[in-house]
Amino acid sequence: MRLFHFSDDPNIKIFTPRPVRVAVDRPAGQEWLNGPLVWATSEAFELLYLFPRECPRIVIWPTPETSPEEKQAWFGDGSRRAIAHIERVWFERLRAGVIYRYELPVFSFEDVDEVGMWVSRIAVKPDGMEAIVDMLAELDARNIELRVMEKLTPLKDIWGASLHASGIRLRNAQDWGKPGWTHSKPGRPVVVSPSES
Repeated sequence: MRLFHFSDDPNIKIFTPRPVRVAVDRPAGQEWLNGPLVWATSEAFELLYLFPRECPRIVIWPTPETSPEEKQAWFGDGSRRAIAHIERVWFERLRAGVIYRYELPVFSFEDVDEVGMWVSRIAVKPDGMEAIVDMLAELDARNIELRVMEKLTPLKDIWGASLHASGIRLRNAQDWGKPGWTHSKPGRPVVVSPSES
């Protein structure tokens, strides 16, 4: 297994546990996840972080439970692995920006059963760092379709669909409201082949 942390800072020598900037309403018993931690994502879910750090986005993909009708409505006859939605005001930052992918040693991390998220309660020294200088090309190389919207608010009901949906940094989305739980139940991203469409 490999774990990564994505940042807009290329000079991080040590990741120190810190509380989240804006506390999220979490399910009972998980409030501690707002406290001082180092966050990482597993390789299977790094597609959620191939964006400028503060960019609000909603990423969806089909799961084995996705209905054929919803899969057709969202993905058509295409073979995209996932669809990422961002607001137009963020497109230029995505097009011209750089994000840094730090690989972290796994020994101190624990799985929190939240869409590939892992946390460490102690400081972590990265094993290495890679600059991703063309996020649009990176998304395309990973077979992720980018959809640019004026606002993300029309997608507020996506969590009721049979697709997987993850929302990141939605506190920065226009007219979104208070941050809350913005992930479907964890599930691995599914590669959609044309034969399945």
